[in-house]
Amino acid sequence: MLLLQELLKDWPCTFTGEKFSIPVVGVTENSKAVKPGFLFVARKGEKVDGISYIEEAIRLGAAGIVLDRPVSIDLSRDVPLIVVPDCRKFLSHASARLSGNPSERLTIIAVTGTNGKTTVSHFIGQLLNGLGLRTAVIGTLGVFIDGVRATYDIPSMTTLPAEYLHPLLKDCEEKGIKHIIMEASSLGLSTDRLEDCEIDIGILLNVGVDHYEEHGSKEAYIQAKQKLVYKAKHLVVNCDDDICVDMTKNSSQPFTLFGTGGASDVQLINESGTYKVKAPTFEQELKLPVFEFFNQMNAVAAISALHILSHPFEEIFTHTSLLSLPEGRMQRIERNGVTVIIDYAHTPDALETVLQSLAKESQERIITVFGCGGNRDKGKRKEMGEIAAFYSSTILVTSDNPRNEDPLTIIQDITAGFSEGSTAVQVEVDRAKAIQRAISIASAGDIVLIAGKGHEKTQHIGREILPFSDVEIAEQALFANIK
Repeated sequence: MLLLQELLKDWPCTFTGEKFSIPVVGVTENSKAVKPGFLFVARKGEKVDGISYIEEAIRLGAAGIVLDRPVSIDLSRDVPLIVVPDCRKFLSHASARLSGNPSERLTIIAVTGTNGKTTVSHFIGQLLNGLGLRTAVIGTLGVFIDGVRATYDIPSMTTLPAEYLHPLLKDCEEKGIKHIIMEASSLGLSTDRLEDCEIDIGILLNVGVDHYEEHGSKEAYIQAKQKLVYKAKHLVVNCDDDICVDMTKNSSQPFTLFGTGGASDVQLINESGTYKVKAPTFEQELKLPVFEFFNQMNAVAAISALHILSHPFEEIFTHTSLLSLPEGRMQRIERNGVTVIIDYAHTPDALETVLQSLAKESQERIITVFGCGGNRDKGKRKEMGEIAAFYSSTILVTSDNPRNEDPLTIIQDITAGFSEGSTAVQVEVDRAKAIQRAISIASAGDIVLIAGKGHEKTQHIGREILPFSDVEIAEQALFANIK
């Protein structure tokens, strides 16, 4: 709890009302989450304006209303009106202050990249746990405390809004957890969700094709991710990705390079299928239970972060053999010689990386099931079709999360990437039927890749969000012996 005058101290604002010393216990931009003593931030969103919910917020006990634009509204003198330059930044500031600024006392590692954020975050958490340190991993899959999923009343988002993040960090601190690993999405960074969160290590994994339309352009997407460069005290940078390297050119922060090139501070070397990690005064074989090259790189990113935290390589390497992939990341189900892979790959880069890896492993055919999300980056659809066609013997194009788009329109955009009249391409709008058909035509030695949704437990069709799991459908099809 803080007095309103303490919360507004040194914060530029104009104040209307009679009560300046009222106690404030929380802050939110969701009117339904308002409780007595909360500030309601009436931000104008893309679809709705928070001003429309001011009456509801006051009815629920709002102690004050925050806006970032002058408006003519009639409020009781008992409810102060605070006008600030930027609602999002104020929400971040107030959330951190009301939680006691926990990020200042925690070790926080933030991971950004088009692909690999979830895997690297969980690898770091697993390695730190192996060293006897308590961790919280926050991201796409939810919140994991020391590797076990925890239940919190928070939205399902890759990077949490500030009003949820800082109370969560406070709770972690009270539980004795000192190391926080979080995914930093481009949207999370661009909307200032991490504005008042101190970050000790920022990891730049890669920059590929995703979210361009949501940001307005590729350049805006890169600029959003670049925010992490200026926030983190130390950077871990993939030197195999030219854009990541370029993002750090004007940065004064110290950085550690990882990758396959000779300029790497932590180098991954492939010697006839045996991977080694080489660093100054250290060289050792990297033994992982995951074999794909991109996951070897993900492990090296995680190892680099731990080394920055002063853990010797020799100590870290005693735990690398125990690393495991998070749910929906190269998740395998096998029966009668048929291997089914469920992966979250939903970008061209990710799909190509996964298919390249499977092409080296495959004894027979690769059968690929995938679609593309609606209301998202239409430009990547044809490219993903071309990639799938290059590596796959058979392709079933289906729905992903079509949202408010016609699934057939999305599928037509994808099939534009295939040769006309290709007999290897089948269209099945119903995703469950597509998965079942793919498994039914698979024989011993074949690999069935189900790409795009990974861990997700729902499918967004129109206005409905329906229960749906690629893993469950695949298991039912595989073990029901559909032939």
